[in-house]
Amino acid sequence: MTPAPSEVSPPSAEARPVESSERLALLDTLRGFALCGVFISNVMVWFSGRVFLPREQVLTAMNSASLADTVTWQAFSMLVGGKFITLFSFLFGLGFAVQMGRAEARGASITPLYVRRLGVMLVMGLAHLFLIWYGDILSTYAVLGFGLLLFRGRSNRTLLISALLFALGWSVVGVVILKLPQLLADTPEAGAAIVKAANENSAAIKARTLTAFTHGSWLDATKAASSFFFRDYLPLLLVITLPTFGRFLLGLLAGKRRIFHDVPQHLRLFRRLLGWGLVAGVIGSGSGLVLQQLMLKQVFTPETLPTWVSFAVAPLRNLGELGFAAVYVSGITLLFQRATWQRALGLLAPVGRMALTNYLSQSIISVLFFYGYGLGFITKLGPAACVAYCLVVFCVQGVWSHLWLSRFRFGPAEWVWRSLTYGKAQPMRRDDASGQRTPASA
Repeated sequence: MTPAPSEVSPPSAEARPVESSERLALLDTLRGFALCGVFISNVMVWFSGRVFLPREQVLTAMNSASLADTVTWQAFSMLVGGKFITLFSFLFGLGFAVQMGRAEARGASITPLYVRRLGVMLVMGLAHLFLIWYGDILSTYAVLGFGLLLFRGRSNRTLLISALLFALGWSVVGVVILKLPQLLADTPEAGAAIVKAANENSAAIKARTLTAFTHGSWLDATKAASSFFFRDYLPLLLVITLPTFGRFLLGLLAGKRRIFHDVPQHLRLFRRLLGWGLVAGVIGSGSGLVLQQLMLKQVFTPETLPTWVSFAVAPLRNLGELGFAAVYVSGITLLFQRATWQRALGLLAPVGRMALTNYLSQSIISVLFFYGYGLGFITKLGPAACVAYCLVVFCVQGVWSHLWLSRFRFGPAEWVWRSLTYGKAQPMRRDDASGQRTPASA
């Protein structure tokens, strides 16, 4: 979930957490923006219970939805789904590059500190996954993060080629892996039967999980979530994670080129990213939206969908996610060069500085809001209501982040992460020197 911090600092003999005055406010702003989109994605698909409903029920609901819900869902599919987690992944790789630059400025190796950071992150992620919410991204990022060490000395050309192979090429390999039993079937009919049986098994698992989420206690929901994770979600997760690593590498490349440290020197690059990203986003996500409509009209079903369509849609979907992520990054970066927009967008920076705390609190708030041992709103909110819920919670988090960081150096979860990483409790309250307001905290 939360990427490594976006920081710049003068050389120092000893590794230490960065002060707010050393941070790049733009990257904190991007992280806060990304966190809002990730929250909307998590609620729309997962917390709301939509993913656990039978396909026929989802199709019926979407075909009879109100105009507000229809527009919201289509806008989500085109502009949000997959795009903001792509942005988060990019920022994770970028954060690694910034940390690497700080280590090199100190004349030290990044490996010991980075490994400790990822180890703590993995433990926190596993606790989040098995005790709060099965959709945790911290543990995935921690595991994949070790792979960045293998690419830290690679050339920019190697990083770019590897990033595209992972981000786009692996999506085709992933389809092959997922469809291998169908592809090895003796006849098309046998292949369709395999797909149907797999879908029925997945639907049964999801139905049991939804029942536990709707009516069960915290222990019932936790057990059901673990069962769902290992039996239905994990195989898919293992296939789709490597494109995430490709996005890490794009962030690492951007960090090595220091395009966010000296934005005025790279304005042309950001303008080109804005234009080409929009083209790629519309083509990639637009094709997925067309397929979604064909599925809604039942022109295709999962059993009758031609195999070639899956092979074509997978890289196009990833292209769309990369394209719109590029639009968001470049658009915000360009706007950030104007004082008025910098003040407005900078309101997101404290949320980004406390991304880990806010991410974990979003999970806690949402399970208590949606699950049966809380308020029990699972499957009861349409797309428009889900977005409204997310925006209300996010706005409250924004206010809280501003208030918290006016008195403290880190968010609560960030303080735990840093203290465990450095092996000693970090000073929490802002002293006179670090307490002065900066663009990142103003």
